[in-house]
Amino acid sequence: MAIDWQPSASFETLRERARLMVKVRAFFAQRDVLEVETPVLGQGGSTDIHLVSLHTLARTDKGQRRLWLQTSPEFHMKRLLAAGSGPIFQLARSFRDGEIGARHNIEFTMLEWYRPQFTLDQLIDETATLIMSLLPSFPGPPVHYRYRELFHTYVEVDPFTTSLDRLRAIAAERAQMSAQSLADEGRETCLDLLMSVVIEPQLGQQELSVVVDYPASQAALARRHQDADGEWVASRFEVYLNGIELANGYDELTDAAEQRTRFAEDNAERRRLGLPEVDVDERLLAALEHGMPEGAGVALGIDRLIQLALGKARLEDVLTFSTPSC
Repeated sequence: MAIDWQPSASFETLRERARLMVKVRAFFAQRDVLEVETPVLGQGGSTDIHLVSLHTLARTDKGQRRLWLQTSPEFHMKRLLAAGSGPIFQLARSFRDGEIGARHNIEFTMLEWYRPQFTLDQLIDETATLIMSLLPSFPGPPVHYRYRELFHTYVEVDPFTTSLDRLRAIAAERAQMSAQSLADEGRETCLDLLMSVVIEPQLGQQELSVVVDYPASQAALARRHQDADGEWVASRFEVYLNGIELANGYDELTDAAEQRTRFAEDNAERRRLGLPEVDVDERLLAALEHGMPEGAGVALGIDRLIQLALGKARLEDVLTFSTPSC
């Protein structure tokens, strides 16, 4: 059987990719944001139940231990912030198991940056400016949507108050799944399914869409606040273009005790679902205890943005070697 050893992307595409990477670095250089490089391996992984972290066993001076391939460079970069780095960015190799498709690859490049003292609105504006600077046509200023309003418009339910049984039934119907397949799933799984199947394809059509005010349970490493309706929501945003999620930004949580609680809750949910637990990054928590400056940060899938900028059908079309051919 012949072995496919050729690159996934053409050399013309790789030259265009390199050109866009130069523009990204110039964008941050003009704003005096320091480029950094952090380890791919870490002492802890992502406890997020929707992510599957890869790990390896390594021999160290303390004996064999489990190290985690980073799902994003977030933990190491926050340690730099706590040490006094000031604003930083990174084009980082990141890994998420099982993610292969037109918009996914197990190994990918994440553009991540942090802005001490920035508000979420300031970071949204900067993120939109960067995205639009890399696109061949200008989609216009970003249009903001509240998570709750999107569910009212496209699903005709309230994501905060609709019963779990009704959410399961609607999610199964809209995703063309059996009701039994969602019988044991929680609220967040149903909302995520409806978001991906029903709402996301509507976003970013002839515009740059920004979604805010996600449920507080989806805060992850973000702060929480009360919205105009008095509902507790996550202080985060996501950016969409052509139905594709490009960026996920947070008003960063700096409370070490709260972050430890959230990690523990994630692992408890993993146990309930029969998923493997993930080691908590104690060095991140120590950095938060030392004191990380207030501010905002965002992770942007640079491969996806390049895919859109170059008009390619699949993510592998802009990768030197995709996971199946690496």
